[in-house]
Amino acid sequence: MSARCPQALAGALCGLVLLFSVQVRGGPAWAQTTPAPTAPPPQIQELLRLLNDPATRTWIDQQRQTAAPPNDATPQQPQAMTSEVLAARIVAFRAHVAALAAALPRLPHEFQRAGALLSQELQSRSLFGVVLLVFGFLGLGAGAEWIFRRATASVRGQIISRPVETAIERVRMTGMRLAFGLAHVAIFGLGSIGAFLVFDWPPLLRRIVLAYLFAALLLRFALLGGRILLSPQPVGRHDPEAIRVIPMTNEAARFWYRRMVLFVGWLAFGWATVEFVHTLGFSPEGREVIASILGIGLLALAVEAVWRWPTSAVLAPEASERPRHHILGAWLLSLYLVLLWGLWVAGLMGLFWLLVVAVVLPQAVTITRQAARHLLRPPHEARAPSDHDLAAVYLDRGVRVLLMIGAALFLAWVWGIDLVELTSRDTVMTRLVRGALSSIVILLVADLIWQVVKTHIDRRLSRMQAEAPPGSEAALSQARLRTLLPMFRMAAFIAVASVAVLMALSSLGVEIGPLIAGAGIFGVAIGFGSQTLVRDIISGIFYLLDDAFRVGEYIQSGSYKGTVESLGFRSVKLRHHRGPIFTIPYGQLGAVENMSRDWVIDKMTINVIYDTDLDQAKKVIKQVGKELAADPEFAPNIIEPLKMQGVEQFGDFAIQLRMKMMTRPGEQFVIRRKAYAMLKKAFDENGIRFAFPTVQVAGRDEAEPAAARQVLTLVKGKPPEEGG
Repeated sequence: MSARCPQALAGALCGLVLLFSVQVRGGPAWAQTTPAPTAPPPQIQELLRLLNDPATRTWIDQQRQTAAPPNDATPQQPQAMTSEVLAARIVAFRAHVAALAAALPRLPHEFQRAGALLSQELQSRSLFGVVLLVFGFLGLGAGAEWIFRRATASVRGQIISRPVETAIERVRMTGMRLAFGLAHVAIFGLGSIGAFLVFDWPPLLRRIVLAYLFAALLLRFALLGGRILLSPQPVGRHDPEAIRVIPMTNEAARFWYRRMVLFVGWLAFGWATVEFVHTLGFSPEGREVIASILGIGLLALAVEAVWRWPTSAVLAPEASERPRHHILGAWLLSLYLVLLWGLWVAGLMGLFWLLVVAVVLPQAVTITRQAARHLLRPPHEARAPSDHDLAAVYLDRGVRVLLMIGAALFLAWVWGIDLVELTSRDTVMTRLVRGALSSIVILLVADLIWQVVKTHIDRRLSRMQAEAPPGSEAALSQARLRTLLPMFRMAAFIAVASVAVLMALSSLGVEIGPLIAGAGIFGVAIGFGSQTLVRDIISGIFYLLDDAFRVGEYIQSGSYKGTVESLGFRSVKLRHHRGPIFTIPYGQLGAVENMSRDWVIDKMTINVIYDTDLDQAKKVIKQVGKELAADPEFAPNIIEPLKMQGVEQFGDFAIQLRMKMMTRPGEQFVIRRKAYAMLKKAFDENGIRFAFPTVQVAGRDEAEPAAARQVLTLVKGKPPEEGG
């Protein structure tokens, strides 16, 4: 399991804290219910009548046109406006807190008034009738869902019994489970809504039940999402980890599933409760006090999840204490949650949602990336691979783009920014905003192109891990691709990054024409000033075009020799067979001797005495060559067997015989050692003796003792004593 998933889920959970604000403060129109308007006082009616009078409106327009500020006050206007806005915000904040504090003692009275209103609403119906309505409402929804479950039991059983070995099967299983779950929720919702068409509901009770129905549906969606993403329990005969979308342990999945359901349930039914008191006529301050109290419950749930999330992903099983970085992160997240709650209570919703998006968006991107890799992992692998599959790249980047666009649109909606009107303006700020948005889109597209190219290259390189037979066409092609593909990957990155940066600058209003021209002049100046660097780069290009050497080949250039380890833009790295590595610029290579291409002919010489039967020696060498070529260990690397070429020369003490064999490049050394060992054994069995230098002393009478004394003098360094 990835160690970042629980931490990312904790960060994402922080962004859901206190979402009552969407409904309580400026929420969407479909989620708000407005009580019946009351008639304004007579003074307000008179004021409205005067404002609608045409003469009054004409006079107000004239006063606006003649009340323009003087020109000398214009430079100080931004500072004055800033201070006024800040002062107004402080006054509004204090007034808001004071209103909440004043509304708290009035809550018992508002509850009594709401109870009286609800009792008056239900006076026309008996308690049994109300209970029958509620149970009928629940029974229709639950009954319709039960019928659908029984009707599709066999199909659902066949689906969950299918294997989930490959990525396609895993995605199909996830899609089928999601489709059946959505169908269950939709049928429950339709059946429950049908109760409103069958029964006659009191107006207040209808609105209250609809609010709690929406909360129940939201909780059902949370349960469905948790089962699909986390899979806390086995599905059929499948292990939870096999069908889980977000990679984590079973313990962590159960923990986060329970916390997510509890959190969303509290959020949904808390929102329904706020709508319930709204329907019963609570004042806005009273509703906000109740929402703030319910928000404390959400805050407590989130803080508890932060401090108690399983640490098995970041600790060893035998660890008994949490690491310091985990405790520090828990403290920071707790302070962040308390700050969010304070901003929400204070009514600073713009800053509240900005902090939420700033934390939730990176965590959501992280979870999406890990989930895509885990869902589309290769068959029979418990962990996601280090390099992405192409489908995972498309899924990850596509969801990332949707998340970023959704976050931008949501922040624009929260801050009250009209994007259509923003695009029609032509001010410095609007141009910068449009340029920033265009730059983000350009960078996202560039990132997608780069990831696709990188994934294609990495997949091609990973498929070449299984080595082909040495010397075959497949092996030569693989060696060339291993040499060129990494360089092409780097070149593609530079090209995509350069074009993306230039397009982003152009969208921000920067004239890139002079920039490109200046870069060209700068490049010419650099070329004149660094001719050696340019020569190295151009030489490397032509070495690669000529296919002079590849990664893994043994080459020699001047005093440098070794195996090619990597090729850069400017230099090549050679690993000597004794360990040192040479980094040589292409311009200094010169003529290159490649010792790893096609085949090599290995020459061997041996010395035999003058009494040797050369025909017999030739037969023995030929037989050794046949046995060596038949050895399964060496046969694949021998192209032509060992054979004797003839007498090379007559030496002072031996006849020198020359032999040769043709082998695969780099394999001649091992084969030569084996050949020498077999020749020694075969020569001994056939009575053929190897020659070696000897000293022979010959003579008669007094010459022999004199020669012997001379030899002893040379060996011992002093003359022998007479008569000794």
